Amino acid sequence: MSAGTPDADPDAGPDADRLAAVVREVELHASRAGWDQPAQLFALVDTAELAQREPQLAAMLGADEPGSAGSLTPVEQETSGDSLEELLPRIVWPPEVAGCAVVLEATTLPPEACALPEDPTAAEDLAARASSDPDREEARVVAGVLRSGEAWCAVRQRSHDEDDLVLTGSDLVPALLQLLHTTLDPALAADPDDGESPTPDE
Repeated sequence: MSAGTPDADPDAGPDADRLAAVVREVELHASRAGWDQPAQLFALVDTAELAQREPQLAAMLGADEPGSAGSLTPVEQETSGDSLEELLPRIVWPPEVAGCAVVLEATTLPPEACALPEDPTAAEDLAARASSDPDREEARVVAGVLRSGEAWCAVRQRSHDEDDLVLTGSDLVPALLQLLHTTLDPALAADPDDGESPTPDE
């Protein structure tokens, strides 16, 4: 895990490099909008293919500019107000989409909130106390994956809201990354090792 660097593993291939770059681009874009924003979903498409297939959209997104060759372009998707938990299991991307990314804000609760009591009332009380705990951390998470298997994340803590303090890494939010991977390959949802049932197509 690193802070303030958009670069992927130096031993990784070009796909990992361009995924790290587009995740960083999305994170910087989200940071300019400020905090307390709804979750966002992006399709990641090959910039050259987008410019050839949809030149007007590419021009609008700045994907036809010199130096963009070989990169990925994030295309924001309409979420219709659905939560990511509801939306992602229903998505199967078309072949021209190379990957996907999400932006969401999350609160990290103190460790004691991770083991809630079985009694519903007690659990609700504990969660309410934990959510107002002064030690809680608010963060913006950007997670992206590619069909080729690469994954990359960027995490900005609200208490350390500086571009050079963004944490990056390939496995910062493994559960979310796995969910994103299943939108690109629904067969992954049937992996017997994760104990989850297959994800139905839309």
